[in-house]
Amino acid sequence: MPRLLIVHHTPSPNLQAVFEAVVAGATDPEVGGVEVVRRPALGASVADVLEADGYLLGTPANIGYISGALKHFFDTVYYPCLDATRGRPFGAYVHGNQGVEGAVKAIRDITAGLRWRPVADTLVLTGPPDAAALRRCWELGATVAATLT
Repeated sequence: MPRLLIVHHTPSPNLQAVFEAVVAGATDPEVGGVEVVRRPALGASVADVLEADGYLLGTPANIGYISGALKHFFDTVYYPCLDATRGRPFGAYVHGNQGVEGAVKAIRDITAGLRWRPVADTLVLTGPPDAAALRRCWELGATVAATLT
């Protein structure tokens, strides 16, 4: 069974709602046949990355950049996973109140270095997520999971 690894940093109620919507999409029974593993960014390991077939990354935009937790994740797994994970699909979401461009660029640049393959545009959210935003989160989770089936 293909495995989707969701690596996230979820320090706020807004990000918790986003995370839950992404997970709901990824685990929707209609997608089916995908094991979804969730790891906080500070707890995700090289083994988690190597054992997964695709990735979904979630972060707040902190001072215009990805969270320190997600940066630590990338610092930890980058070289050990560089060759073994080349070409694997991924998606990402970024939540912030302003200045999210640097976080989006960081995800794009780091995943390009890993040679992961984006299967959806990075979802950018600002402010409290409304029903439409949560629907887009659900769609992101479902889309990334569906690419693994």
